[in-house]
Amino acid sequence: MTADTSFHLYLLIGQSNMAGRGQVAAIDREVHPRVLALDSASHWQPAAEPIHFDKPIAGVGPGLTFGKIVAQRNPAIRVGLIPCAVGGSPITTWQPGCTYYETGSRPYDDALRRTRLALTHGVLQAILWHQGESDSEPGEAELYEDRLVALVAMLRSDLRQPDSPFIVGTLGDFFVSENPAARTVNAALRRIPLRVRRAACVEVTGLAHGGDGLHFSAQAARELGRRYAQTLLSWERAGVPRSPSP
Repeated sequence: MTADTSFHLYLLIGQSNMAGRGQVAAIDREVHPRVLALDSASHWQPAAEPIHFDKPIAGVGPGLTFGKIVAQRNPAIRVGLIPCAVGGSPITTWQPGCTYYETGSRPYDDALRRTRLALTHGVLQAILWHQGESDSEPGEAELYEDRLVALVAMLRSDLRQPDSPFIVGTLGDFFVSENPAARTVNAALRRIPLRVRRAACVEVTGLAHGGDGLHFSAQAARELGRRYAQTLLSWERAGVPRSPSP
């Protein structure tokens, strides 16, 4: 099967704030005719929240808003979202063969498998990462930066996508203010563009939680999706090609 170059794929990985925990409203069930998501059975479906399925509490995350904005900006494409985030998963579970005990899933292996399947249909345009709350612990936070740099290199290599943009997001102000180790993780996330080629960091400043001090509200998650999209589209406006090398 020849991949459709007008079908733009985006891998969504990390933990619960990428998967989404915001309360689903009617607007989140509205589908865009050119935005699809790979469901739990690895079938393409019209994208509607929740697009993730890591846990029964999956709700509104940044991915769907991101996909809709990217599609709206380019009427010539379809967008394919590959939801693979796993709530609660520390970065050490994002390794080949590692099982995350809480869900029984294999975050890295599952993301690899689903993305490889998606690549038979379209072209990977970027990888979106939001994770770090589970690593905001003394002794772990200090290791986060090197672990993430290594993960990006491994993922690009295993997918044979050396030029795919990698976009990270910082942790919420509400979480960092209550957790000193999270400041170390945020500093690491902000340094990723300095250490990883074709990487960017999205700031989440000003976004609110949904009442639990950990997860973005639905409104905040949608805004985070807009910020991811704006970052990606800024590359396009600057003339930086987003499609990976053959």
